[in-house]
Amino acid sequence: MNWESYESISDMKLSAQEEYGLRCMLCLVGSKLGVSQTIPEISNSEGISHHNVAKMLNILRKGGFVESVRGQNGGYVLARKPEHIFVSEILSVLGGPLFDPEFCDHFSGIQENCNHLTSSCSVAALWRRIQIAVDQIVDQLTLLDLKNQDFSMSGNDNKDLLKIIC
Repeated sequence: MNWESYESISDMKLSAQEEYGLRCMLCLVGSKLGVSQTIPEISNSEGISHHNVAKMLNILRKGGFVESVRGQNGGYVLARKPEHIFVSEILSVLGGPLFDPEFCDHFSGIQENCNHLTSSCSVAALWRRIQIAVDQIVDQLTLLDLKNQDFSMSGNDNKDLLKIIC
């Protein structure tokens, strides 16, 4: 399967926090083993403000994905090997799911005319299905896979990504 042919995939939006956090993590994967990267280095490499890089690294440090190194050669390094860090874990710390089951509580329209609160709501069913599909992908995709742009995920053929089980 040629993923470049799926133009609609490029239209999917992550929050700025999720994107910046993933980019910071990918920058750390690219550094030499054990060599830390500073906030200014990551900021310059990724074109993200120092403030946002510091914010992302703080969240990622609290989530156990990066460690801070003190001293003259200080900075940040990955806390685990990139092949042991799953994209789903990172996204979970940086944001929430695409579809929150409480979504319809906030965007349900006029209550007496709305069937979002029932199991027959087609819109909620669509979002649940999309969330399941995304989860199936990011639960198998490691940070190293993402860095190498290897989306085969443990040898599975990419066409398996299109099989959604609900």
